[in-house]
Amino acid sequence: MNSEEAIRKAFGQKDWQSIKVNDSWQIFKMMSEFVEGFEKMARIGPCVSIFGSARTKPGHKYYEMATEIAGKLTSRGFGIITGGGPGIMEAANKGAQMNGGKSVGLNIHLPHEQDSNPYIDKDKLMNYDYFFVRKVMFVKYSQGFIVLPGGFGTMDELFEAITLIQTSKIAEFPIILVGKSFWSGLIDWIKEEVLDRENNVGPQDLNLFRIVDTAEEAVEHVVRFYEKYVLKPNF
Repeated sequence: MNSEEAIRKAFGQKDWQSIKVNDSWQIFKMMSEFVEGFEKMARIGPCVSIFGSARTKPGHKYYEMATEIAGKLTSRGFGIITGGGPGIMEAANKGAQMNGGKSVGLNIHLPHEQDSNPYIDKDKLMNYDYFFVRKVMFVKYSQGFIVLPGGFGTMDELFEAITLIQTSKIAEFPIILVGKSFWSGLIDWIKEEVLDRENNVGPQDLNLFRIVDTAEEAVEHVVRFYEKYVLKPNF
């Protein structure tokens, strides 16, 4: 008995047909999220995505730094894209809106209901059911990633971008990690274990990102990068 026959037996023929129909209709839901995202994002212009923990509270140094970074980037002509939620995302959208810049939120529906923050431009809030569609929007329409301390979601977005650049699936763009005290342990592990001991990455791969400690350094790295390259979508 193959796997499909086993599932048919477990669910019954009627329920199995219903599952297959629902799977097929999911394709249209995915397509609709892509179409809406492409249509809205293509009109916004050059943006930088800012990532970090949803749990970081106002007053925390990284919350305030995200606000500062976003404000400085908007003064240089960039819009700001975030995941649309609280914490670092809220801080970055706040910095963009306070400085008259474009403030974009790509919110995700989660079981514990991530509400969008109030600093997103009303015409630039998009809601997603699928993480992978949302991540395409981040990469396709960002001219840079600025990553502050966060959890698994932050790491996921960071390493996906690094992997896409490493494998030449997208053009290189600046990836900046903010907070040397937070990131140094991870980078040391990558150098000592992943690179030196196991040889799973090359020395050149460590040049795909930069670690900084100030808002000024983060912004200047993005600006200097685009003194050499034309701004455009990444694929």
